[in-house]
Amino acid sequence: MANVYETKGTRHHIEQILIYIVLLFFTFMALYPLFWLLMSSFKTTQEYQLTSKLALPQEWWWRNYADAWVRGNFGMLFINSILYTGVTTVAILVFSIAAGFAFAKLPNRSTKWLYKSFVIGVLITLQCIMIPLFFMANWTGLYDTRAGVLICYIGIGMPMGIYLATEFIRSIPTSLIESARIDGAPYLQIFYKIIFPMSKPVGVTLSILTITGTWNEFMLINILASSERIKSLPVGIQKFSGALASDYGKQFAALVIGVIPMIIFYLIFRKQITNGVAAGAVKG
Repeated sequence: MANVYETKGTRHHIEQILIYIVLLFFTFMALYPLFWLLMSSFKTTQEYQLTSKLALPQEWWWRNYADAWVRGNFGMLFINSILYTGVTTVAILVFSIAAGFAFAKLPNRSTKWLYKSFVIGVLITLQCIMIPLFFMANWTGLYDTRAGVLICYIGIGMPMGIYLATEFIRSIPTSLIESARIDGAPYLQIFYKIIFPMSKPVGVTLSILTITGTWNEFMLINILASSERIKSLPVGIQKFSGALASDYGKQFAALVIGVIPMIIFYLIFRKQITNGVAAGAVKG
């Protein structure tokens, strides 16, 4: 019997070692590109082209960051990205949970069709609606305005937000709402005091999707805005790459500037992100 237990213990330790090796491998594969990007951002274009792409910088060229920030006009673009990301996230969060509350707990004859009309938007890709959005923005006078960009961002994010919020709120016991109604609470109070706090898991999931998607969005902002004062950070990063030549050092520095906020966001809210993704899983 002792030999059997020793064999099982040895096998268990071997399995643990193999698991750790696999985890370390995938951790390396995930972190090395970021490390390579950071190291390359301190090289000059000449050094990047003439030396090994995997080598450390021979001379740490810190000026790449200052030049990238100034030439890319990142001050204004950074503010625009924060504005678009913040307003879009808050709006989608509130509107989606409010609509999900109505669709899940306040049904009537039109609820079913309204819900389907929103959710069908999940199947529509951005490429299919870019040209119609451009014409609509021109027709309504919203072209090249921050309001026009925000309206489109919010509208595009609402279908997925409403779907996730509705499916999650359906799992909340209806008896809570009925008890609040018996006590005389209006629906608006029920929403802010009961539904919204209980929807925190799906709210975290929605926030993650919206923040990462809006911060990195590139195609739509190019369609809806022509002036530099309206565009966002990804457009500024694209300035350092051209069809004929690229200033690699400054381009890598610009990419690092764009990536850092997302890394900071993850490091600060990593526990909430992990819990939100796990708890925000909804039943289909």
